[in-house]
Order: sequence, then C-alpha cells, then structure tokens
Amino acid sequence: MKHQKQSRPGKFLFEWSVFFVGLFIMAFGIALMIKAELGSAPWDVLHIGLFSQFGLTIGTWSIIMGFFVILATAMLTKKFPQTGAFLNMIFVGLFIDFYLWLPFFHNPITLAGKWFYLIIGILILGFGIGLYISSNRGAGPRDSLMLALTEKSGMKVSRIRLFMELFVLFFGWVLHGPISYGTILFCVTIGAIVGKTLPLCQKAVKFVLERSEHYENINKGQIRINHHDGISEEIR
Repeated sequence: MKHQKQSRPGKFLFEWSVFFVGLFIMAFGIALMIKAELGSAPWDVLHIGLFSQFGLTIGTWSIIMGFFVILATAMLTKKFPQTGAFLNMIFVGLFIDFYLWLPFFHNPITLAGKWFYLIIGILILGFGIGLYISSNRGAGPRDSLMLALTEKSGMKVSRIRLFMELFVLFFGWVLHGPISYGTILFCVTIGAIVGKTLPLCQKAVKFVLERSEHYENINKGQIRINHHDGISEEIR
C-alpha cells in the first residue's frame, strides 16, 4: 500500500502528459488536413465555415462549439463534465491556431503535396486520438456527447456517431465549409485508424506505468543478492 500511494503522483503526471501530447499531435493532424485544402473532418468543416462567415479563428470556433457541446452533454446527463473535457475543448483550439499561425507552415502547391498532407494528417490525427484517450483523463466534448446520446437513446454508438457527423456536416456545408474528397476519406478511414492506434497506445502507456512502478518498488525495497545482474530467479 505504501508503494502504491507514493507512485500515484508520478502516474498522475505521466497520464496528464500523455493527454496533452495526444492533443498536441491530434491538433497537428487537423492543421495538416486544413492546409491540404482537400476537405476536412466534419467538425472542422463546421469550424472553418463559421470562421469564413463570421471571422475570429478556426481554433476559437473549435473552443466555442466545444463549450456548447459540453453544455448540451451536461444537460443530458445532469452531471458536471470531467476536467479532461474542458481541457480538450480549450487546448485543441489553441493548438490548431498555433499550427496555422506558424509562418513556415505553408499550404502545399502541388496536388501530390496536398494529398500527402491529407493522408499524413488523417494518420497523425488518428494517432493523437488514440494517445489522448489512452491517458484515461476523460473524453473530449464531442465524444462525451456521443456517449450521452447513446445512453439516452439506446442506439448503437456507430449510428449515433454517424447522425452527429451528418448533422454537423450539413451545417458546415450551409456555411460553405470545405467538403471534398478528404472529408469522405476521413469519415471512411478514421474509425479503422483509431481502432489500430488506440490499443497500441494503451499498451504503451500501461507498459510505461508498470515499468516505472516496478523500478520504484525495486529501488525502495531491500537489496538482495544477485539483483544487480537483472536476471530473475525463474530463469536461473
């Protein structure tokens, strides 16, 4: 029990570090898709459409829409949202604007360059989603709403997600957001990509946490003969 209590601060800091790194990577994938100009993910189509019609920044609209999504989720569940949902809402928007602000981050000129940005962007986005979810620090605003709607309606997650994406995509289209091949490619592939990256990220996070606890217990325990060679008794 003593070792578990002492290891909690390290675990807490590591999980939050994974959470923020995941968001940072995810935002980079979103920025790559935006720069590709071949169509964005449904929610980003809406954010870009709002930006083109009313100004502000794409990241700011991501934060604003995230706030309304969190509010809707809280009303449905009658529960206060998790801290991770608020931090996801704020930092993804900030990170998107940071990437788009970088003076050396130019839009690709050639069609091949655009497709490269798009495909790499989707892959990076999928990896970022898998990484931030594996931290177990709470789902983002949109995922939280999806889970709340699933619980209330009794429908499958996939169907709720589809309805949400189509609903958002429609309003993004009304606001002249960028719907194109990239939007279709994202919708078709992102589920499969996250399905691969999430288990890998979860295994990696679990491995690091277990490894750190193992070393901590060794360092704090009594020193015994043959511990220096790293070979277990079972192998001997």
